[in-house]
Amino acid sequence: MDLETLKNIIEKNLEDKCCEMKRVFHGRGNFYDGFNFLTVDSIDKILFTSFFEKVDEEKEIIDFLEKIAIEFDFKTFIVQRRYEEKAPSDIIFGEVKSEEVAIENGLKYSINFSNKNIGIFPDMKIGREFVKENSKEKNVLNLFSYTCAFSVCAIEGGAKQVVNVDMSKGALSIGRKNHHLNNHDTKKVKFMPYNILKSWSRIKKEAPYDLIIIDPPSFQKGSFAATKDYEKIIKRLDDLASKECIVLSCLNAPELDTNFILNLFSENAPSFKYLKKLQNMETFKTNNEDKSLKNLIFEK
Repeated sequence: MDLETLKNIIEKNLEDKCCEMKRVFHGRGNFYDGFNFLTVDSIDKILFTSFFEKVDEEKEIIDFLEKIAIEFDFKTFIVQRRYEEKAPSDIIFGEVKSEEVAIENGLKYSINFSNKNIGIFPDMKIGREFVKENSKEKNVLNLFSYTCAFSVCAIEGGAKQVVNVDMSKGALSIGRKNHHLNNHDTKKVKFMPYNILKSWSRIKKEAPYDLIIIDPPSFQKGSFAATKDYEKIIKRLDDLASKECIVLSCLNAPELDTNFILNLFSENAPSFKYLKKLQNMETFKTNNEDKSLKNLIFEK
């Protein structure tokens, strides 16, 4: 694929540009030949692009995207180099506050471009919509909650309570801020800064849960590896779940397919029936759906 084709794809996806966050180019799924190192996001008045590999054409692509940013009236253009250790972000033009806000389905989320992960993952939009639509009057457990975007959606959807568990106190602090940004009553929200695999007794105190969200990193050095640790979570579900509990089981590891999760449930939590796989958004095209984000729904 050449730059002209890339331009056409991005311009087409920017035709309905608004303040809402949107992925306008996703090369990571290898659907577009030659651009698997590149993603481009529209975040209100900010055009944000990430390079996941160092390529000879980097400057040419940045110059080209800068023209698109100007053409579509973005006030700021940011380039992140994920291939460098700290994934630095450069402001090509415009300015950025220390903390900006991304909007999705009318809900606000605090983001920070000085972080490797800015604070919300756009590919999980369908999962967040599912949680919002299925949280009414439910006691929700949000494992690996990060900045609590699922929690925001659950409270917005009428959840009775949400329990967020994540090792990072900083991420949970942003999660609290996200609830405040959306004028939520945080008396309904609990924040547990714990290592999940070592804190089952504390997590169980708020059980039984009617909706459980499992959204771990595929690998986090020293704390979690999906290949060996995901099973440990599935084995605990019966102790945590209500009689009609729904589970959203997520995994974004290209090397692990849908059957990886299905087998874990059949072997370790047979009381949970597989219902469906949430379809990924069209924007996140991939050559192999089984290598892309997996959001599976189970019900007890």
